Amino acid sequence: MKLINHSSFNFRNIERAEIEPHDEMNIIYGKNGQGKTNLIESIWLMTGFYSFRARKNIQLIKEGCENAKIESKFYSQGREQNASLTIGKAKELTLNGVKEESPRAIMGSFYSVVFSPSTLGIVQNGPADRRKMLDIALSLTKPNYALTMSRYLRIVDQRNSLLKKLGEECFKTGYIQPWDEELVKTGASIVKYRLDYIEKLSEVSSEIYKGISSGREIFGFCYDFSRDNIDEEEIRKKLREDLERSRESDIKRLYTNTGPHTHDLVLFVNGRDARVYGSRGQQRSCALALKLGEASIIEKTTGESPVVLLDDVMSELDEDRQSFILNYLDNRQIFITCCDPANLMRTCRGKIFEVNEGKVSEK
Repeated sequence: MKLINHSSFNFRNIERAEIEPHDEMNIIYGKNGQGKTNLIESIWLMTGFYSFRARKNIQLIKEGCENAKIESKFYSQGREQNASLTIGKAKELTLNGVKEESPRAIMGSFYSVVFSPSTLGIVQNGPADRRKMLDIALSLTKPNYALTMSRYLRIVDQRNSLLKKLGEECFKTGYIQPWDEELVKTGASIVKYRLDYIEKLSEVSSEIYKGISSGREIFGFCYDFSRDNIDEEEIRKKLREDLERSRESDIKRLYTNTGPHTHDLVLFVNGRDARVYGSRGQQRSCALALKLGEASIIEKTTGESPVVLLDDVMSELDEDRQSFILNYLDNRQIFITCCDPANLMRTCRGKIFEVNEGKVSEK
């Protein structure tokens, strides 16, 4: 996987920018607020997912403009491909000259992994951020997962609507039983996907963290539904039991309080909860290990090495940790943003781009 050419038009503060990146390292530097992250964000959007900074399309469009446009040429699946994403009231994707129904049609064609300051939320924030990490990673490598998750969330919404309308009555009359069975069936598929992925991620991420910390610390995690990779029938049984136990809570809150939409991935450093007891440096290292592990699994699963986007990562890492990350990412195409490129330039085998007031120039 290589990004060959990338252009952004009227995207945030970027009126027009075009780059032809190096196959390996690309340093994007400039003062704060100039548009470095905007460029990284525009590349990430070509995966077919939402922005890692905004949910509303209007936030992605340069002030005074009706729409923004992103175009990319990339090498993937043994051939050159082209994609164009237009962002207005909705997003419209054209892939290899064919207009697609949804931007998600590009999932499986263009792979990238992003680490930005918001990525620390995986460790510092609540379970929703860790579930989102799992859902995005699995959707990139397992197209059926995204469809299954979408169906599951619709069932949860329908069940919640029934609870709000009928409350305890829906249990007495058995109205809710069909929704419960669908939740168990669909939820079991989601949990199995997650457990399989977590087993792979645990192995690779713990080794990466060991390298980042020079072997001084041990990183691990577990899925709070089950520490074991149990089979789907056992998962269904446990999900059914959880629904039964949460009945009173569901009636009281008028909300479905158990299932994959509530599960968490608990992270540990030296056996202690990283969210509660981890230092900022340890938390950053946890998030990095998870994202680099994600990149490794994508490559092993698909045969494509994803583009790695590192936004403001190096500034808080010492030279040893920086060196480990750059060595680990050797032979991958990476984009690194920073304010001062001096340290990176000493080891850079690639291209350097400066961003100033939304304008991008190669140095």
